[in-house]
Amino acid sequence: MSSVPHTVHGRLERTMQSVSPIKLAVIVAVILAIGCTLLFVQEPMVHDSFHDFRHAVGVPCH
Repeated sequence: MSSVPHTVHGRLERTMQSVSPIKLAVIVAVILAIGCTLLFVQEPMVHDSFHDFRHAVGVPCH
């Protein structure tokens, strides 16, 4: 077990120790790409498909 405390700061510290900078950059890029797509693409079919994807992975949004 790690000596890092069970706080948000501790979780971030553990994550930064276990995730490489390249993986972190990829994660941030994917999140930004999805966010920008949802923000700027107002085509209802695209928006609904992303909405359904969020529900499929367990993200509550209402």
